Amino acid sequence: MGPSVCFQKKTTLVFVMELQKKEFDAIVVGSGPGGATVARELSLKGKNILILERGDFNPVKGSFWQCAKGCLIPGRGLVVTNHAVGMIRGITTGGSSMYYCATAFEPPVEMLKKYGVDISREVIEVRDDVPVAQLSDELMSPASKPFMESALNLGYDCKKLNKFIYQHKCRPNCQLCSYGCPYDAKWNARFFVHEALENGARIINNAKVEKVIIENKKAVGVEYRHKKEKFSAYASKIIVAAGGIGSSIILRKSGFYDTGHDFFFDPLTIVLGKLKDVNSGNGIPMSSVVHFPEDGIVMTDLNVPYLFKIPFDLEVFALKKVFSHKNIVPIMVKIRDELGGRVTNSEWIWKKLTKDDKKKLDKGSAHARRILEHAGATEIYKWWYIAAHPGGTIKIGETLDENLKTKFENLYVCDCSVIPEELGLPPTWTILSLGKRLAKHLLRLDQVMDNEDKMTSGSNIETEAESLVA
Repeated sequence: MGPSVCFQKKTTLVFVMELQKKEFDAIVVGSGPGGATVARELSLKGKNILILERGDFNPVKGSFWQCAKGCLIPGRGLVVTNHAVGMIRGITTGGSSMYYCATAFEPPVEMLKKYGVDISREVIEVRDDVPVAQLSDELMSPASKPFMESALNLGYDCKKLNKFIYQHKCRPNCQLCSYGCPYDAKWNARFFVHEALENGARIINNAKVEKVIIENKKAVGVEYRHKKEKFSAYASKIIVAAGGIGSSIILRKSGFYDTGHDFFFDPLTIVLGKLKDVNSGNGIPMSSVVHFPEDGIVMTDLNVPYLFKIPFDLEVFALKKVFSHKNIVPIMVKIRDELGGRVTNSEWIWKKLTKDDKKKLDKGSAHARRILEHAGATEIYKWWYIAAHPGGTIKIGETLDENLKTKFENLYVCDCSVIPEELGLPPTWTILSLGKRLAKHLLRLDQVMDNEDKMTSGSNIETEAESLVA
C-alpha cells in the first residue's frame, strides 16, 4: 500500500484531533509545487512538518471524471471572471501540477534579482531532482510535427520545449497528460509530497485553511475546516502555498487587506484547423514553441482530449466542429497580460482583458492561423479566452520581503502569487526554485536559533558553576 493511501486512510476525525495537540516545526498550507517543495526540503532535514491540503489524495486514474472533480467544478477548481474568462486550477494533492502540460520554462532569474531574490543556484538544483529535457522525436505528438515544420518553413524560430517528464515511462499516443498521468511519467508535486511523507511529514486532506492565527505580530498556527468542523494547528513557521487565488484570500482574512489586487493570469486562446491525414487526437501537449518575448506572446502545439474539446467548441457555437477530433491541429496562443483586477473573498476573479491584451491575443492568433494555413489546414477557427496560473497577488517587494516573509514573524508565502511582475510563461520551475530557496532560509534561521540557545545554555551553566564556587 502506497504512502498516499496509508495517510489518506489515517485522515479521520481522530487523526485530525490527535495532530491538533502537537506543535510542528512548520505547517505548509497547500501541496502544489511551492508547498510540496518546502515540505520535502524541510522534512529531509528532520523537521516535523504538517501539510494541510484542501483537495483529496486519491490515486491517479487518468480519467476525465477524476480530472473534472479536481479542476472543473464551478466555484472550486473552475473560476469564471466577470468577463466570462474561465480559469482552471487543481484542487487536489499536487495542485494544478496534476493537470498541467509539464512544460519547463526556465525561470526569470534576472527579473527576480531586481527584487533581491537570486535563485540561480536553485534553478540548477531543480534539474537534479526532477526530469527536465526535450522530448525525443518518438514522443513528439502528431499535432506538434505539422506545427513545427510549418513554423520553420515560414521562418519562425520554433524550438522544442523542455518537459518535466520521465520519458522512459511514457506511453506513445497517450492523451492522459491533461487528465493526470496514471503511469507516473509526468512529474507532478505529488512526487515531493510522497518524499515528505516518507521522511515523517503528516498530511491532512480535505482541510480548507481559513486564516493564520496571529499573536503579538507573530504567526503561531492556522485555523481550518475539515468535514465541516473547525480545527486549529500550531507551528513555529507557517508557509502559505495555496495558489494565486487561495493564498491571497487566506492572508486577507489574516490581516493583509492589500492582497489579491493588480495581478496577472496569463490569458490564452486556442486556434484550431483541420488537417487531413494527421491523427492528432493523442499525444503530449506543448512539445514545441514559438516565443516572442518582446511582444509577450507564446505559441505552442497542443493536444486537447475529446471530452475537453466539446464544451469549448459549443462555447463559440462551432457546432459542426464538435464531432471532429483526430484530424484537428490546435495551436495555443498565450500572452503576458497587464496587471489588474482583484480577487473577491468568495474566490471569484474580477479582471478584464485590456485593449493591449486583446491586441496581443489577436496578433498571436494571426500568427497561428498563418502557420495552420501554410501547413494546409482548413476550417480554421478559435476558442474564447481562457486563463491559466494567476500570480502576483502577494508580490515580493510589496507584501513580502526578499525571503518571502510577510510583515508578521514566522509567516511566509511560496507559490505563483509571490511573482512580482507579469510572467506570461508556465511558472512551475520558478516556483520549485523559490521553494528550495525558502527552505534553505528557514533551515538557516533554525540553525541560528539553535546556536543562540546553546550559547544561552552554556552561559547559564557557567553562571551556575561560578555561584557554586563562590
